[in-house]
This record gives sequence, C-alpha cells and structure tokens, in this order.
Amino acid sequence: MTILNQILDHKKTELEKLKGQTPLFNLDKKKRPSLYDTLIHADHLQVIAEMKRASPSKGDIAAYVNPVEQASHYESAGAACISVLTETKYFKGSYEDLNAVAKAVVIPVLCKDFIIDEVQIDYAKAAGASVILLIVAALSDEELARLHTYATNHDLEVLVEVHDTEELERALAINARIIGVNNRNLKTFEVDLKQTKTVARAFNRPDVAFISESGIWNEADAALVASYGAKGILVGESLMRSNNIIAALQALQVELKAGEVR
Repeated sequence: MTILNQILDHKKTELEKLKGQTPLFNLDKKKRPSLYDTLIHADHLQVIAEMKRASPSKGDIAAYVNPVEQASHYESAGAACISVLTETKYFKGSYEDLNAVAKAVVIPVLCKDFIIDEVQIDYAKAAGASVILLIVAALSDEELARLHTYATNHDLEVLVEVHDTEELERALAINARIIGVNNRNLKTFEVDLKQTKTVARAFNRPDVAFISESGIWNEADAALVASYGAKGILVGESLMRSNNIIAALQALQVELKAGEVR
C-alpha cells in the first residue's frame, strides 16, 4: 500500500459527504489571467507558488500559517499562480484555505488535491479556483478524460501531472495544454530533478506548457529544470520555510534561454 493508494482510498470516503451538501463560499467572481497563456509566452521561468501546511513525507511545514498573508507575499513577488492544498488528512489543507486565497489575489489559483470525482471540481470552482490538478497516476484513462473534459467545460484550466514518459503519453492523448512532471516518486517519495529531463526529451510540443514540480529549492535548481525545457515550476516547501518569501521566489524566476533540451 503506497502513500498515493492510502490518500486515494481516504478520498473515496469523503465523496458521499461532499455530494450530500452544496458548496457555499463567499466569493466575488474575478476574471483571472490564463495560466496557460502566462506560461506559453514567458521569457522567465514562471513560479506556481504553493500554500502548503504539511505533507506525508515532511510532516508539519507551516501548519498555522495565515494563507492570505502567504498568498499576498507570493503575488507581490510576481508568482504566476498560487497553488492551494485542499487535502485535509495528509496535507492539512482545506477548501476554506482556497477560498481565502482566491478572495485575496487576482492571479490564477490552483486547487491542489487528489481529484477522483466531479464533485471535487465543483467545490474547487465554487471556492474560487481557476485551475485544477489531475494526477495521471491516480486515474484510469476513462476517468482522466472525463474529469479533464468536465473541468474545461466549466471554464477551468487543468494542470495534468505525470511522473514518467508513459504517463506523458496518456496526458497528451487527452490534449492536455499544461503538463507538469512531478520529480517526486509517489511510491517512494524520493525526488530526482532529472525526471524533468527524461520526460522533456520524450516530446516536442511547443503548444504545450511544460512545468517541473517538487524538489526545487534554489536558483540553481530552477536554472537546471529550465535548461531541460520547463517554462514554469511548482514550488511549495522551500517557499513555506523561507524567512524572505519575496526574495526566495524572485530568485527562482531565471531567464529562459532558447535551445535544445540538454
């Protein structure tokens, strides 16, 4: 039983409760920029900055952080998007965190969760998300295609997360516009930035926005994944632990240079 399996099994137990109530959040509708457009036209590495209280591998990271203050720092530093964990049991996130952030910022907001059912997408949108995450490893081909279509039909952008070239092919098969490679093995939780290189070499699609996720701590890490072809990065723990969030985030916004993936 892997951590991913445990999380997914727990998610299934939450669905009945979610379906039994209507998602009600206080939210002013905002027209947010397109994350895809921001990534595809970027000349500097774009940062999706994450609001992350805890994780199964690291335990508490910043359990009592104020999500609005954290998000405001991210936005001030020039983040392209703010990712908000809404998984409660393992990451101590919530839809309330997502809603608070969505009300506070005007940039894109990503609902980061283990989505296996349309009702979770309904809650994400109701709470203010403009982007959702779909994890290829967590879904069958049919589920992936169905949920991707459901989200896009509800005017949400979708970050499709892959871990290897096989999952990349599955993401491309549903015409994913934003694909992120997670450098963390969800079975062992080990991190290797070279996974971004392996996946990037497997396709040449300038119309797909490609990002690198997990294990990025500093400017050198950012420059490395940018050299592999990433247009953006998703960064959580290093920013959550930083004593100078704005400086830490801006250091990651390295210049993108044209050229082949190394």
